[in-house]
Amino acid sequence: MHWGAFIAAVQERGEYPSQEEAERSSRIVLALLGAHLVGEVRAELAARLPETLALVLLNPLQAHEPLPPERFIRATAAWIEGATEKTATWDVSAVLSVVADVAGEDLTDRLLLQLPPGYDLLFGRPQPS
Repeated sequence: MHWGAFIAAVQERGEYPSQEEAERSSRIVLALLGAHLVGEVRAELAARLPETLALVLLNPLQAHEPLPPERFIRATAAWIEGATEKTATWDVSAVLSVVADVAGEDLTDRLLLQLPPGYDLLFGRPQPS
């Protein structure tokens, strides 16, 4: 997917008033996500993202342990000026739902296997219990 199409999709899903806000959320969420993914799955996802965002995913912020979804949201809120957990949940979901669309069902399923339980909702792909 090209940069403009990806950012436009995030902007629409997140109902952001500006492209800059969609870009900011995309960079932060993908930098945090990249710290949770390894190997072939991370490389495959990077290959499907716009080049700028692929580099963000491949050069992630460091995580000492996989963060459960609640802590991932808190970490996102900490990186976005003025964000709350509620607004960060919105940001994360806007970006990750577009990532799921770009990745496709098979790759999204493999991404979710590398993440702690509960991320399926953030990707907009609730899994049956």
